[in-house]
Formats: sequence, C-alpha cells, structure tokens
Amino acid sequence: MSVFACNTSQEVNGVSWLHGKVSQEMFSSIWKGYFPEENHVGYVTNGVHFPTWSATEWKKLYGKYFDENFLQDQSNPNIWKAIYDVPDDEIWNTRMTMKKKLVDYIRKQFRDTWLKNQGDPSRIVSLMDKINPNALLIGFGRRFATYKRAHLLFTDLDRLSKIVNNPDYPVQFLFTGKAHPNDGAGQGLIKRIIEISRRPEFLGKIIFLENYDMQLARRLVSGVDIWLNTPTRPLEASGTSGEKALMNGVVNFSVLDGWWLEGYREGAGWALTDKRTYQNQEHQDQLDAATIYSILETEILPLYYARNKKGYSEGWVKVVKNSIAQIAPHYTMKRQLDDYYSKFYNKQAKRFRSLAANDNAKAKAIAAWKEEVVSKWDSIEIVSSDKVEAFENGDIESGKDYTITYVIDEKGLDDAVGLEMVTTYTTPDGKQHVYSVDPFSVIKKEGTQYTFQAVCSLSNAGSFKYAFRMYPKNPDLPHRQDFCYVRWFV
Repeated sequence: MSVFACNTSQEVNGVSWLHGKVSQEMFSSIWKGYFPEENHVGYVTNGVHFPTWSATEWKKLYGKYFDENFLQDQSNPNIWKAIYDVPDDEIWNTRMTMKKKLVDYIRKQFRDTWLKNQGDPSRIVSLMDKINPNALLIGFGRRFATYKRAHLLFTDLDRLSKIVNNPDYPVQFLFTGKAHPNDGAGQGLIKRIIEISRRPEFLGKIIFLENYDMQLARRLVSGVDIWLNTPTRPLEASGTSGEKALMNGVVNFSVLDGWWLEGYREGAGWALTDKRTYQNQEHQDQLDAATIYSILETEILPLYYARNKKGYSEGWVKVVKNSIAQIAPHYTMKRQLDDYYSKFYNKQAKRFRSLAANDNAKAKAIAAWKEEVVSKWDSIEIVSSDKVEAFENGDIESGKDYTITYVIDEKGLDDAVGLEMVTTYTTPDGKQHVYSVDPFSVIKKEGTQYTFQAVCSLSNAGSFKYAFRMYPKNPDLPHRQDFCYVRWFV
C-alpha cells in the first residue's frame, strides 16, 4: 500500500524530520536513479491540539499572562516567552494542583478495579496510601509495542529499587497503555511490569494503570512531572504524548528520536543521545538503562528536591519555563497545519488549478510529452564527450576547475534532456551519499544534437566517485520523481 501511495501521490511526507529521512531511505528503491537524500519525501512534524490537551488550570494561567490573541497565534514563539513573567510559585502551585488531581483520580478510578483483580484488600489500601502527590511523578503511557522499550527501566532492578526507595528523593513511576490483541510481545511487557509492581520493594513505587483511554491520558499528561519515552532509535516516527505533556508544564526525558530530536533544548528537559553505541540491541538497552538511572540520580531528582524557603525548586521551575517557552510553540496543531499548508496543500492546490485550466490543457500537454519521452528515451545517443585527462585517470585536484563537454542527440525531444555530474562519497557503513551535483548547460544546438558543457570542481580532498546522469526535464513537473527516467554513464 505504501509503495502504491508513493507512486500515485505528488507529495510524500514523514511526520517528523527524522521520519522524513528514514522514509527517504525506506522508499528510495521506488525512484531508481536517485539517492535517498535527493528524493522528494519531505516532512511535517506532528503537533497537538492545544485546547484539547491543555488542562483548564494551564489554559487559565496562559490566558492571564499571554497575549489576548494567543489562541489565534499559538505557534508564535514570542507569545510563549511571557511564561518567564509568571511568578515561580504560581508555576509550582499549578503543577502541584495537577499532581493532586491525578492522584485523586487514580485513587477514585482504580480502587475498585484493584480490589477486584489484585486480591488482598490490605495490600490495595497500602498501595493507595503510598501514591504520593509530593513525590516526583514520572509517566509512561502509550501503545505497548516492543520498540517503545517499556521494559528499559527494569533492566537493573537492584539499582531501580535503590532509586525508588531513597527516602530523601521520593519518586514514583506511573505506567499505562495497551497492546494490540495480536501483539503477544507487547502483552508480555504489560504482564512483566504488573508483576514487578507487586513486589514489596516496588509496591506503590511502580504502578500500572489499566484501561488506558483518553480520559486517563489527559490526567497523566497534565499530572506527572516527567514524561519518559524510551523508543529504539530510529523507530519512533514522531510521538505526541510528550508534546501533550509539554503544554501542561511537564518536562520531557526521552531518547532523541521522533519529535524530541527536533524539540530538545538544553536546560528544557533531558535526553538520551540519538546515536547508537552498540549494534547489539541488548547491550544498547543496558547502556540506555544505565544512562536513565544516572540522570535520575545525579540531575533530575537532586534538582526537583532542591527546595527554597518557600518550599519549591527554583531550578525545576526554570526547566519548566524553558520547556514551555522554547519548545511548546513549535508543537501545536496550529504550527502543524501551517506547515502542511505552506509545504504541501497550497502548492498542490495551485498546481491543480494550473493543470485543470482551459479544459485540462496543461495536464494533457504533460501526458503527451511523457509519452513522447518514453517512445524516444532509449534511442537518445551520446555522440561524443570531451573529458580532460584527469577525469579519465582519476587524478583530480581539489580546488581546480575542469571543463567537461558532451554532445547528445536528443532524437527530436527538443531540449527535453538534462545532464549533470554527480559526485559521491562513501561512509564507513558502505553507503554512498551525494557530495555535489554540477549541472550542464546547453551551449550549442545543431539539428537534434545538443552540446552540453559544465565546469566542475571538488572543494575538498578525499576519495570520491563520479558519474553523469541524464534525465528528462520539464518545468511543469513538480519534481524529478514525478517522471523517473534516468540514464547513468561515466
């Protein structure tokens, strides 16, 4: 279906910058003759609907301090900077209000379910008492697919136990989500988390909330302090739960994948690198888990509990404010829709009007032109070439200009052929990437024969490959991949 869609759509986009890059690679075989980074796959990073996912308390706070046109201009970063004018204690108190609401909701909604499913009433009462709105609350809520790595936190249970049982730094983890009915591995993750949560050392410290739905999601993304996301790189297309949390003063702690690769700002959240250290996934999981533990122990928990005389952490509030001011405006639905309009919808609407005008005259002309190219493409002939000796023996000097000439018989296509020199380099993983593309210009025409010339050079020394690419050109095409005829030669 994806291949069919790519072949029948003018535009293709990923839902984050990284997803766009991954998609270029995934679907590169569709557009033969072009490198992944050359194809037309773009991206629009997902955003979230601010009025839906922002808690009433936060909307009131924003309305009090932000510009009156905030909702109409919510993707304007300058408006969000007003968060720095909000008194620190007001930010802290709003966060505490939302935490208490979350805890009250959990106690009310899950008491009967837990009594029914988990047996021992005294144990459930103890669990309810241990849910602490004054502790640092870390949320993890999403579809339980294996690439989301919900298990990562439980890699070293001894170390995790020391973290959650430190009386100086109370912390609790709230997990929720569902697995697809046919995803046995995802269901297994949920089962393991529930089993761990029932151990004495984790009772009331690791909590799994059943029956994940939008109501619970709203409570969670507004009530926790940290939103944790640990996907396997680079399998997170975008992710939006962290964006929803962001609108409510919740700080993100995530692998640099999906939207967070673009969104992360130092001092406005925490991140695990986007780079893989190990190809072995088990080793990578162990390293990532150790990194999470370390950041919790040395950065997040000490900062959260560094309370001033008024009872709140000035450093934590600063991170919250930075997160809202520097990141939130870029992940609203308003910004997403603006991007779709400017990058895709407006462009395609204009093209449609152009193609449909005068009884589809331009569309008919393009179709006829394509038919002509198809009928003559294989007969196009390279009459002669004039490459300097350096290109023949591969002894090219960096920084030096070289003039290259080709004579091509277009067989009556009438200046419908383009020519360019493509230079590539090879990365350690064996993949070729485009270093430069030097276009040729037509300097002479005799009958059906066209003389092409280009001045080419390499600005850097190194090992490069080059070849010449011939392609059909038409200014009315939206991009090269719309009509992917290519011929390579050296």
